[in-house]
Amino acid sequence: MADISSFWGPVTSTTEWCEKNYVYSSYIAEFFNTISNVPSIILALIGLINSLRQGFEKRFSILHISNMILAIGSMLFHATLQNVQQQSDETPMVWEMLLYIYILYSPDWHYRSTMPTFLFLYGAVFAIVHSQFRFVIGFKVHYVILCLICIPRMYKYYIHIEDVAAKRLAKLYVGTLFLGSICWLCDRLFCKEISRWYFSPQGHALWHVFMGFNSYFANTFLMYCRAQQRGWAPRIVHLLGFFPYVKIQKPKTQ
Repeated sequence: MADISSFWGPVTSTTEWCEKNYVYSSYIAEFFNTISNVPSIILALIGLINSLRQGFEKRFSILHISNMILAIGSMLFHATLQNVQQQSDETPMVWEMLLYIYILYSPDWHYRSTMPTFLFLYGAVFAIVHSQFRFVIGFKVHYVILCLICIPRMYKYYIHIEDVAAKRLAKLYVGTLFLGSICWLCDRLFCKEISRWYFSPQGHALWHVFMGFNSYFANTFLMYCRAQQRGWAPRIVHLLGFFPYVKIQKPKTQ
């Protein structure tokens, strides 16, 4: 797609998506890719409220906040298609994965201060380097590697959990990741063909929606696992009969 003069000026980001630019507003480059981040913010806010209300560890509050920051950064990026705003999307993606690595692996880490210190420094160095150099393929490879680091631990948690409802959360996590990835790939690989359709399925926007639910299911599953580790008698309950969240019962000594 060619650079388009708009309220934000010519496109400076290294990546554009299949959605046509500035169709609905001169202030929003990719309309559907922008507003599709709203469910992620709402779901992260619900998770944050539940985490604070029940007294979960601060790591989960920070995780939910990072989900919101990522969604807001994604909105800024897709609304402007500017390089600076692209970094506000991509850098929080890496920070979020570092948080997941910490939450997944820290319970068995013998030296408590080393892991958060290393991950913090890693995230800071990445942010500085990423602000100075443009990594297109390198960024995607780096992000996939961080995701793959999480998989063995998630699988370990899954096989050791007996609660059916908690296992269902893990399956929903995998399912939304799979569907979202299919939408992302179709939007990238078949953009020319899709652009000729009368109606665009907005694959990248669907990716945002699926990943919003994906993060919520992952966070809720990890909260359940952590509560079980702490002996907080966790159980999965459903708001309005279908929306899952973790309810705990801490011992009185805690």
